[in-house]
Amino acid sequence: MLPLVLRLALLVIAFASAPLLRAQPEYLTPEQIEYVEKKWPGTKRTSTGIRYIILKEGDGPQPKRGDRVGMLYTGWLLDGTKFDEKLDPIEPFSFRVGRGEVIVGWDHILPLMKLNEKRLVIIPGTLAYGARGRPPNIPRNATLVFEMELIKILPP
Repeated sequence: MLPLVLRLALLVIAFASAPLLRAQPEYLTPEQIEYVEKKWPGTKRTSTGIRYIILKEGDGPQPKRGDRVGMLYTGWLLDGTKFDEKLDPIEPFSFRVGRGEVIVGWDHILPLMKLNEKRLVIIPGTLAYGARGRPPNIPRNATLVFEMELIKILPP
């Protein structure tokens, strides 16, 4: 039989190394979760709390940190109020991934997308504009909904 101290040490190691026992952050309120699950059933959730549905499968590579991407998108508040869009494929919205040029949620979700993929993405306020919002169109701590399509990837 193992000494008590050794058994306790093994238990601590087992619990510390069990990733399923660690809670993932939840940034949406219970009411928002209920709304999202009702309006968009089948959403998947990333480890950072972003929810998404793949609307059109991609057929190309995934962007990496530093790549310049071209995106088409429409953005809404959770209540359905549209606040922005860029839908011209000739002049898509362009930025470098992982360089802080866009909201944190976009930098988190883009490396998971493939070229020519379209997703519905629900980004909690803490991964969007946070407590400052983006007046007058985006209130403080607003959860944002995007339909976004990755149409271009250019290496750095």
